[in-house]
Amino acid sequence: MTVHPQTARYLEMLASWSALDGPQPSLPETRRSLDAALRALPGRRRDLPHVADLAVPGDDGPVPVRLYRPEPPGGAPLPALVYLHGGGWVLGGLDSVDALCRDLAADVGCLVISVDYRLAPEHPFPAAVRDAWAVASAVGRDPYRFGARPGAVAVAGDSAGGNLAAAVALLARDHGLPLAHQLLVYPVTDTAMDTPSYAAYGTGYGLDAAGMAECLRMYRGDADPADPLLAPLRAPDLSGLAPATVITAELDVLRDEGEAYARRLAEAGVPVEARRYEGVVHSFFLLPDLFDAAVDAMRFAVGRLRAAFAAVAV
Repeated sequence: MTVHPQTARYLEMLASWSALDGPQPSLPETRRSLDAALRALPGRRRDLPHVADLAVPGDDGPVPVRLYRPEPPGGAPLPALVYLHGGGWVLGGLDSVDALCRDLAADVGCLVISVDYRLAPEHPFPAAVRDAWAVASAVGRDPYRFGARPGAVAVAGDSAGGNLAAAVALLARDHGLPLAHQLLVYPVTDTAMDTPSYAAYGTGYGLDAAGMAECLRMYRGDADPADPLLAPLRAPDLSGLAPATVITAELDVLRDEGEAYARRLAEAGVPVEARRYEGVVHSFFLLPDLFDAAVDAMRFAVGRLRAAFAAVAV
């Protein structure tokens, strides 16, 4: 294991933030601090011809989404990617992945529908899954409403969002909704937190094991830890799922469970390609201005999504 110099600088930056004196912030304060930190990160957001905040009806009420279109409205229907942000199911929102969604829309040449799902602990499992599924199923069942091409709908997410994307893929299979692809970026796939990567990288690498455990506690509530929509790795049958791309980071507590999920997909006959990025930590994918690996991973993800959409007959 070798820590990339860019990773070392990133970890030094995180350590300087955590060294600040003061009481432990509340969850609302943490959310505000995260928003401020995201605004302070380097990099600019790409201009797109059309970005709009909308709401999609859900069983529990309207689900806010942000629609990104790389071409002006009124053109030919485009493939669509439903994106679920990370943040341990308790942090994050539309703004936390705004730059990423703009890049995906522009580089893949697709619509991106980013989902502002309900957060825990105010809304524990399965609220986020229900919101994610409400949006994905709406796009899949009524694509023209969003300017999407029928049959060319994929799901994606990072970290907790990768967990939700995997859950949506399971629901899509079980409800007969074909998906073109699932892009899972260092996804949470289990609730055990007992892998070698948890032991090796549980402290000092950005995403600490204790922090992940607290997020899972708030999100899980009283749910069965083996529920496949909470722990996709524990699903008894993964056959028939959408083709997948799984991206992991070497120095990440979630590495082993993401790679285990990729192996189980392959064993179930699901076309899957997994790629580990060496020397980097959790969250690298969202930080192309800090990590060269993020640029490479984005290029890989874009290529996989383009190929998946191209394989769907017009």
